[in-house]
Amino acid sequence: MENNDDTNHLKFPIGPFTKKDEYSYDELSSLISDIECAPAVYKDLIQGIDAADLLKTYRPGSWNIQQLVHHVADMQLLHFFRMKRAITEPDYKEVTLVDINGWANTKDGFSAPIEDSLVMLEGITKRYLFLIRSLSQEQLSISYYHPVRAFNINQVQAVAMSAWHVKHHLAHIKIAMGN
Repeated sequence: MENNDDTNHLKFPIGPFTKKDEYSYDELSSLISDIECAPAVYKDLIQGIDAADLLKTYRPGSWNIQQLVHHVADMQLLHFFRMKRAITEPDYKEVTLVDINGWANTKDGFSAPIEDSLVMLEGITKRYLFLIRSLSQEQLSISYYHPVRAFNINQVQAVAMSAWHVKHHLAHIKIAMGN
């Protein structure tokens, strides 16, 4: 029988996402920096990994490294998409959801070259950061409901969740690699 504490540590190695009510300018800058550095950190970590290592998982029943890399690129695109919708569509009141397990198990999710997702992550991150940095205080306060997490989230909190997400799965990959 598995110990729940061990399983939770593997599931959430950096802890679950916890949103704050407010973030200071310095905190927001740090979150943006985390997102900005993510593509290079992923690329450096994955560089030279062989096909067998891509199949390693961080816990029983979890996604493998290949699926994680594709998932991170996919979700960075989704975070960008959600933010764009939130600031351009006044009736955008509930976050766009996708079936992440379904996406991770499509043919591209488990067998496309990871280099493609690393390039995608780098490109979408640049666009996402450009958008984040362009937002006014009013736009940063635009919020929507996240039914899976069961809370309202504004754009600063969405940035915090995005920064957590890239670090969360980076920790998973490091566990899978034995780092």
